[in-house]
Amino acid sequence: MGAIKKVRCHWSEKDKLYQDYHDEEWGTPSHDDKHLFEMLCLEGAQAGLSWYTVLTKRENYRKAFDNWDAKKIAKYDEKKVEELMQNEGIIRNRLKIKSVIGNAKAYLAVQKEFGSFDKYIWSFVNHKPIVNHYRKGMAGVPAKTAISDAMSKDLLKRGFKFVGSTICYAYMQATGMVDDHMEECWKKRG
Repeated sequence: MGAIKKVRCHWSEKDKLYQDYHDEEWGTPSHDDKHLFEMLCLEGAQAGLSWYTVLTKRENYRKAFDNWDAKKIAKYDEKKVEELMQNEGIIRNRLKIKSVIGNAKAYLAVQKEFGSFDKYIWSFVNHKPIVNHYRKGMAGVPAKTAISDAMSKDLLKRGFKFVGSTICYAYMQATGMVDDHMEECWKKRG
């Protein structure tokens, strides 16, 4: 008798990297500030590229950006930016690199104001995941919503960069603020 195959969201069936990301992380509620910061920066790095590109470079990003230590990143200077521009393991886009530094500063300010980034970012969904119900494919899943619009607007006001509404919605999916797993997916919440 063969093993029972897990039914996953179709986008994750492309290869093992996507499957592992889907099974272990995507759509799972995250309340860890460092992880929330990492995902916000990675979603910004993905702008205009595929998420697969970012996933293949994720470990390189962790090394290049001091394991997402926002206090260290906030102190990066132009010399560090030039060093990062030479790092073939990350996406070498000056605006995206500088956005991580600016986002670290904004993130630290949010932590100071709200006590944690988690409290701030999850307030956009009243501190509980929004569970959507989609069947067969991602066709009905929106690229952005009124909530991601509000999140984007507030993040921009606070000095964050590469946080447009579409990026914010992808971020909400990635960190489990929104559950957009297909109904038939084994990870779907009730």
